[in-house]
Amino acid sequence: MKNIFCPADILLPKDADMTKWAVIACDQFTSDRAYWDRVRKTAGDAPSTINLILPEAELGSPREAEEVAEINRTMDEYLREGVFAVYPDSYVYVERTLENGSVRKGLVGKLDLEAYDYKPGSVSAIRATEKTVPERIPPRQRVRRDAPIELPHVLLLVDDHKKCLIESVAAKKDRLPKLYDFELMEGGGRIRGWLVAGEDAAAFDEALSAYVETVDAKYEGLPGVPMVFAVGDGNHSLATAKSCYEELKAKHPGEDLSEHPARWALVELENIHDEAQVFEPIHRVITHTDPEKLLRALEESCCAPGGYTVRWYSGGKCGEVSLDRAKSELAVGVLQSFLDAYLKENAGEIDYIHDDDALISLSAPADAVGFLLPAMEKSQLFRGVIRDGALPRKTFSMGHSREKRYYLEGRKIR
Repeated sequence: MKNIFCPADILLPKDADMTKWAVIACDQFTSDRAYWDRVRKTAGDAPSTINLILPEAELGSPREAEEVAEINRTMDEYLREGVFAVYPDSYVYVERTLENGSVRKGLVGKLDLEAYDYKPGSVSAIRATEKTVPERIPPRQRVRRDAPIELPHVLLLVDDHKKCLIESVAAKKDRLPKLYDFELMEGGGRIRGWLVAGEDAAAFDEALSAYVETVDAKYEGLPGVPMVFAVGDGNHSLATAKSCYEELKAKHPGEDLSEHPARWALVELENIHDEAQVFEPIHRVITHTDPEKLLRALEESCCAPGGYTVRWYSGGKCGEVSLDRAKSELAVGVLQSFLDAYLKENAGEIDYIHDDDALISLSAPADAVGFLLPAMEKSQLFRGVIRDGALPRKTFSMGHSREKRYYLEGRKIR
């Protein structure tokens, strides 16, 4: 049986200036139009993925429909003029050197959208890590619906603590054909890619099949249905691919679409146990509230001895609460559920803060309280999604904005 993540017919530009070609994920720098203006200026008239995607900073503009039509025309033009080389039935092994010098490893391939469900309560083999906002899907559908190719910024995660999958490919990279090696624009670091095809792709497929067979035992005793992969970044883009595929099936009832290219979506698979993979906590601050009342309610409803220790700051004071482990696999799960319910009935505005010092500073006013959340252990991610379902919004961050995936490889979807 074919794996739910497998080789694809991958498109890469033949003779392009790769620094001009590769552009960061469209959902970054959403409030910084100057960033995207610089990207367009850098690319100039050269072939570039900036001509094939619509930055979210430009969603909802008066020219959106015109821009989407132009994107589709440019995709057709690139295909017609032979901009792409095709690497059939292949993976691409990727190494991304980040700003701190660490190297993040990944493998680009396609996943089966039949095995993915982003809806609440999903028990599919591929699941979202955070709740999907349905309202964010239609604008993305308008971009994808008539597009002849896709370009991924989705990061798919695997809980491979034995490092038998991606790392097995990395061990033989020196004998693989190198496809690219260049500096990414706008401080994105360096990226290198190698072709994984033929026997090497088959070896990975075999290792993945063996891994999938261990998943049930891996999470034995944990409430919930085990899963194989989790979507780390780009969940709304993957949800868009899924919804467009469901649209296609609805328009062709009774037809066999099992081999249709729209059934699949190109992603980069990464191991959460990669040393370069860092999950940073996202803290909570509540302003315009009564901190004493809020903390008292939290103590009464969500605390227990031996729980998750979370430090709070308010009006120059600080302390700790012990959040009940029985309520969630994660401290943030207990806290966010409480805050969601509390703020429906009480005054207060919540914000999500990445930096420790910023959280403490924002908690200094007498009508504010901030919670400094602990970093999530890597092993908690899959266990949390399996047990609790999609995690609360803003549970964690996978690196900084410039470390997100750049558009590089592509695949035909029509």
